[in-house]
Amino acid sequence: MASFMNNMMSALHLGGNPQEDVPKPPSSEELKELREKYEKAGQGQVFNYYDDLKPEEKGALYQQLLPIDPEHINTITDRALHPPNPESEDQDPKLEQLPETATTSTIDSKQGDLDNWYKSGLQLIAENQVSVVLMAGGQGTRLGSSAPKGCYDIGLPSKKSLFQLQAERILRLQHLASKNHEKEGVVVLWYIMTSGPTRKPTHEFFEEHKYFGLDRNNVIIFEQGVLPCISMEGKILLETKSRVAVAPDGNGGLYQALINSGVVQDMEKRGIKHIHMFGVDNCLVRVADPTFIGFSAEKDVDIATKVVRKRNAKESVGLIVQKNGKPDVVEYSEIDTATAEAKDPKDSGLLKFRAANIVNHYYSFRFLQSIPEWAHKLPHHVAKKKIPAIPLDSKTGEQVKPDKPNGIKLEQFVFDCFPFLSMDKFACMEVKREDEFSALKNAPGTGEDDPGTSRTDIMQLGKRFLEGAGAMVVSEGEDSGVEVSPLISYAGEGLEFLRGREIKAPAVIEKEE
Repeated sequence: MASFMNNMMSALHLGGNPQEDVPKPPSSEELKELREKYEKAGQGQVFNYYDDLKPEEKGALYQQLLPIDPEHINTITDRALHPPNPESEDQDPKLEQLPETATTSTIDSKQGDLDNWYKSGLQLIAENQVSVVLMAGGQGTRLGSSAPKGCYDIGLPSKKSLFQLQAERILRLQHLASKNHEKEGVVVLWYIMTSGPTRKPTHEFFEEHKYFGLDRNNVIIFEQGVLPCISMEGKILLETKSRVAVAPDGNGGLYQALINSGVVQDMEKRGIKHIHMFGVDNCLVRVADPTFIGFSAEKDVDIATKVVRKRNAKESVGLIVQKNGKPDVVEYSEIDTATAEAKDPKDSGLLKFRAANIVNHYYSFRFLQSIPEWAHKLPHHVAKKKIPAIPLDSKTGEQVKPDKPNGIKLEQFVFDCFPFLSMDKFACMEVKREDEFSALKNAPGTGEDDPGTSRTDIMQLGKRFLEGAGAMVVSEGEDSGVEVSPLISYAGEGLEFLRGREIKAPAVIEKEE
């Protein structure tokens, strides 16, 4: 176990921020020892151009290579490229719906249950037992932006970024918990996982915007790990003569990053018991949702997940299921047409397997504490990519930007730990897609999961909030939505002052008038 932890620690620190001090080249003895370690593992090619480097470049390459265990890289690469033969039961896995005891739905739950979960969740927030973990390592490349995706302006009238929307939801929740339970100093800690390229600009963005009103001491930015990129032949690739090509280790790298960065230790020190985790690209996410927290805490589970109903049998989404008696996620490509189209035996109007995974999870703190016990079991998956690198047979050491995949990136998935749990420690809450899930993945103008659809979904949600509060929303054009600031309403509450009012859309409701 200790060896595994050291291996994962090395993976984490591969892509850290460059040191300010100019790295010194190793001594001849240090170099000899490291080179022998790599050559023994069949990875000696990483030193192919060492003698051509300047002293500071030699130092930089040495510092990057030193924490890597090349034998461990060989092991996980081989396991990913040649996974063990599945047991007979996995060749034809038994897929079932999650048991009713593990599920609920905000669509058809009793209002009394929803109210009770909300109240108990808000109580836990008031007791400072709840924190948020945000996965924000992605850049807005597909959106035409080199900035972190969380900095992106989806075109709301207020021009608020995804980060700001989430920060304001935290502020509103802190206010609601403080007001409802007459407690001062209510804090929802916010841990933000970035990648190497996004850590510094994320930090600068929060500094520039004064943390959107949050206490900077309660916003902790940390970095996920990276792993070397590998050739199709299993060799570690060089990006340049003095640098190994690396890539983030996937969203499943979250778990080891939580340990290695000290986040779990910080949670323990601050008394955190309940954690809400999600991705940055969902503009509708209910951050630290009290109803979800209350439901999960009542069930006393280690993991709970939010899902939305699959739109139709052909929608390309992963599904939360019971697989061979364990909670799991199956990708749409892993199930046949008959399974995808099967109807719920209790309601023929619904698909049997409809719980679409939206990467929105609850964790008990005790489960995060147990990461060192099971993280080594998480599989690595292969992603074939076009990786700018020096070809293994290069005579010049010049980098080539390939036009077709030339290597693989190893990544882990955040849901691969689900099967480690027994069903009594897992729960699932179905929520309304239009209220809680709108992904931002595609370029502007795509028409699906793009900035335009994100903007529309927020504006339409605001319209429903106002109409639910008794206001009348009128529009003369196609834009019939209203942006309601999270600072005055988290989920439609607090808008009674607009009852009977006529609101002309599009509009922005920023404060009580």
